[in-house]
Amino acid sequence: MAQPLSSTSAPLFDLAALPAAPRAAALAAAPYTLITGGAGFVGTNLAKRLLAAGQRVLVFDNLSRSGVAHNLHWLHATHGDHLLVYVGDIRDPAAVREVVQHAEAVFHFAAQVAVTTSLDDPITDFDINAHGTLNLLEAIRAQSVPPPLVFTSTNKVYGGLEDLKFTLGGARYQPTDKGTRAHGIGEQRPLDFHSPYGCSKGTADQYVRDYARSYGLPTVVFRMSCIYGPHQYGTEDQGWVAHFAIRALENQPVSIYGDGQQVRDILFVEDLVDAFLLARQHMPQLAGQAFNIGGGVQNTVSLLELLQTIGQYKGAEIPLSFGPWRTGDQQYYVSDIQKFRLATGWQPRHSVAQGVAKLYQWLCESRGLPQPKIPRFAAPKSSPKVALA
Repeated sequence: MAQPLSSTSAPLFDLAALPAAPRAAALAAAPYTLITGGAGFVGTNLAKRLLAAGQRVLVFDNLSRSGVAHNLHWLHATHGDHLLVYVGDIRDPAAVREVVQHAEAVFHFAAQVAVTTSLDDPITDFDINAHGTLNLLEAIRAQSVPPPLVFTSTNKVYGGLEDLKFTLGGARYQPTDKGTRAHGIGEQRPLDFHSPYGCSKGTADQYVRDYARSYGLPTVVFRMSCIYGPHQYGTEDQGWVAHFAIRALENQPVSIYGDGQQVRDILFVEDLVDAFLLARQHMPQLAGQAFNIGGGVQNTVSLLELLQTIGQYKGAEIPLSFGPWRTGDQQYYVSDIQKFRLATGWQPRHSVAQGVAKLYQWLCESRGLPQPKIPRFAAPKSSPKVALA
């Protein structure tokens, strides 16, 4: 059952041995930023930024995903003074109401994240992604002053993009349409949910937007492309950039679904955190809108190109195997990020090479391996000033 934990109750190395903290004292002492799924990869990086600035953060997570206990351990060891942890599930409306009660802002990342898992168990997928999000929206709506909500949706809401035509150039697909090639996929693209995962996240996406229209809640939707960076424990189903790097470090072959020439825009997680904070800062102007968020046309890579880059860092070619295309997979998806850039001034600061190098270095460090020989890069671009309060 849900267990709220204060940062002062005990170290987080053995969660089962922790005593329950007094709920009123732990949760009501002062407002906090609530991060659902906050022990995951994205949540950890956002929590790190806020905690380092001296802000109070409540991580709400059921700790079901592999690797998140390591992230929680690291957050507590590094920034424990301002960290609260509530071990609970987004499907539990009572737990959700409790953690929302004193939240001054909410970032909603708790989700079932794999297309393959959704195909195996679509009911659980829907219960977590759609019904869980509705639990959160209702808890926010019940507050006298509803906190702003930033929700991470997915580019899968646009479906397989079967109407687009592609050519092959080098090791990647390219759209034949000049506008798509120049800018990527924009928010005006019709929604076309594919796979149970696409349906459940798309349902949540639309509920988050409609609660702004119907109830006046301050909500924003991010339709995410591929995010990567430190504290990511990727698998072949989700977090594939980190998964490829981890397989390379473990001297294991990489399995690719499709031909490996599919293209994605990838976004380094620190740049995503900038976007989260700007969305919160500009919420009055952005409420009720959806934004495509990713690396954009300047940060595209095919799977084969990414593996070549990782192989250069490793100093050895990575062995590959190929399987059939998966349901809902896209030959090409690149976010048109102009809408959010024009609204907030945001743009990705890290190139693909810079970001992948940082991820690879972190993976080596976290495993106690020698640091790789990676080329020197120019400093990342400057970002717009973001408010942390």
